[in-house]
Amino acid sequence: MPYQNEIVLLLSVFAFFGGLVAFFRLFGKNGIFAWTVICTIAANIEVMILVHAFGMDTTLGNVIFASSFLATDIMSEIYGKREAGRCVMIGIAANIAFIAISQSWFLYIPAEQDTMAGPIRQVFANTPRVMLASLAAYAICELYDVWAYHWLWRITEKRCGNRRAFLWLRNNGSTLVSQLINVVAFNLLAFSGVFPARTIVEILIFGYLNFIATSLLDTPFLYLARHIADKRGE
Repeated sequence: MPYQNEIVLLLSVFAFFGGLVAFFRLFGKNGIFAWTVICTIAANIEVMILVHAFGMDTTLGNVIFASSFLATDIMSEIYGKREAGRCVMIGIAANIAFIAISQSWFLYIPAEQDTMAGPIRQVFANTPRVMLASLAAYAICELYDVWAYHWLWRITEKRCGNRRAFLWLRNNGSTLVSQLINVVAFNLLAFSGVFPARTIVEILIFGYLNFIATSLLDTPFLYLARHIADKRGE
């Protein structure tokens, strides 16, 4: 099917952002925590897949990982900086736990009739490096994102005297920089020596262009989440 990868990537933006808002609608704050765990682990598995889309090679995982920024922005907007920080800490803890669990599988000796240990070992052979790189990048960029979100919030509130104004600015202003930090730190730590330099450059360019697009597209979902919170009196 022509442009299948491009179509799936575009649809995944709405699926993942919509999924996060649905979790929030159904489960409140706990839904955001749950989504953070899901997306941080899933993104670190997806990122091992290289696809060709929009004329360049790129790894998967960018879109679902972008929803983690939306998760912390929803937390910041509705529950405050402390809860947004907890969201980041939960994502870090989930990554550490998954690294330990996935590597423990290799301590077992497969049965002679086993057909899955080999493929699973192959899939997760690079998991420690990928997930440790992701862990470092995630911690740095998400903590920055929370700080920048509230820094911009203080500035806009002081300038216009309205705490609710300029939601789009604090959302995009914080996320665009934090995602640049993420895409550079993660890809250099995870893929240096794994992919050719040209491929890594393409991944960096496409990854950040993708993050710019997803940052702009996630803003309506943040407004929707705030609307849901308003109706619930949160």
